[in-house]
Amino acid sequence: MNLDLQARSIEPLRNTYAHVAKYIGGDKPASRYQEATLGAQPATNFHYRPTWDPAHELFDASRSAIVLADWYVLKDPRQFYYASWTMTRARQQDAVEANYQFVDSRGLAAMIPDEVRARTLAVLLPLRHAAWGANMNNASICAYGYGTAFTAPAMFHAMDNLGVAQYLTRLGLTLAEPEALDAGKQAWLNDPRWQVLRRYVEDTLVVKDPFELFVAQNLALDGLLYPLIYGRFVDDHIALKGGTAVAMLTAFMPEWHEESARWVDAVVKTAAAESDANRKLLRQWTRQWSERAQAALAPVAELALGEAGLAALDEARSELDARCTKAGVAG
Repeated sequence: MNLDLQARSIEPLRNTYAHVAKYIGGDKPASRYQEATLGAQPATNFHYRPTWDPAHELFDASRSAIVLADWYVLKDPRQFYYASWTMTRARQQDAVEANYQFVDSRGLAAMIPDEVRARTLAVLLPLRHAAWGANMNNASICAYGYGTAFTAPAMFHAMDNLGVAQYLTRLGLTLAEPEALDAGKQAWLNDPRWQVLRRYVEDTLVVKDPFELFVAQNLALDGLLYPLIYGRFVDDHIALKGGTAVAMLTAFMPEWHEESARWVDAVVKTAAAESDANRKLLRQWTRQWSERAQAALAPVAELALGEAGLAALDEARSELDARCTKAGVAG
């Protein structure tokens, strides 16, 4: 008996989904990011307006004062969809675990001077609550924003901020007893040096415009907080005073901020380029929230760095202003 095996080439009837082809200019192969993002926003056949917001449809672009002809122009330069995001974060988690193993195996946490340990806990542990606020705000952007290109990465960003809060919790438990977490919470609730930042976070929780909330949280506050705390405080101050272990155990935060800033800047730049009205409004929001974020972080900067704190905060503001200038939204 003879078997005649032959290769057969099967041509696909189409290269991608019809709703994706509409955005990429015809029936041609699309990337996984494009297929997971483009045209995925529900836009028709809503049965009723939500009873809790009868002025809008369930998914409604008019919830924001920013107007875009096509919300899918807000593409993520990282090309994140669920699979690529989870794989990236998994690799980073492996790196964090390796750092913890290194610190634990060599007893580096016990070598941190008591004064440096106390300053680290006093500054970083209350920020667990700021990260929780960022988680809530980005979940709100996802819930009330429009267009999968805008809302999907906002949800990833929300979960990233939850991860930051968990990393800070783990850091606290590595450097001290569980009571340190309670002390951080009490500082967030009662210490006058934290109340301006706490007020900022709580006020953003009720911002209704998802794009304004995006600017207030992801551009203004995070754009100042991460360079100040994880750059000037942890890397340039704590690490040089015997706290190298702290820099290792918080290495995810500055790496994540640098990566996510690419997405934040791209979103703002694209929206501002759409129209003069968008650009004017984004400049107003950027100036308003950046000034308020700087004022909110001033007491924290002094707590962290003493007399050098305000100068370090001014440097962080200069870096943020440079980002805003490139994005076309400098005040």
